[in-house]
Amino acid sequence: MSASEETIVVRSARPADVPRLVELLEHGSLVEGKEDSSALGTYEAALAEIQASPSSDVLVAEFEGGVVGVCQLLVFRHFQARGGRCAEIESVHVHPDHRSVGIGGRLLEEAVARAAAAGCYRVQLTSNLARSDAHRFYVRHGFEPTHQGFKRLLG
Repeated sequence: MSASEETIVVRSARPADVPRLVELLEHGSLVEGKEDSSALGTYEAALAEIQASPSSDVLVAEFEGGVVGVCQLLVFRHFQARGGRCAEIESVHVHPDHRSVGIGGRLLEEAVARAAAAGCYRVQLTSNLARSDAHRFYVRHGFEPTHQGFKRLLG
């Protein structure tokens, strides 16, 4: 199977997509049980809140009539860089049966294009150190590994 740009549709997520999006998150999670498909209402509420902001969205990739990829785009104002806009791409996941055929690349490039259209001077993302395949993918799409990331879980 190979996907061409014409056969991949990238669009904003819809509430009806939520069960499939949670499934995609479950497939991509490095931590068993992190996502909870029995709590769809929480994901639906999160999607509504994200999309209520004019500077954030959850994007999906459709291929052959089904949702097979997801990512979140956040645009925010920096204080640095003369108050420039920056974008963060989060939670890039493609269903395992549809990887390495161009879907992730199309999804990622659409997120980058939307960041550029929003006036961002930079787009950034983080990727777990365990995801070496993903790191090669991001480099192929023009991203450079520049920083060490840190996280602190709360609660």
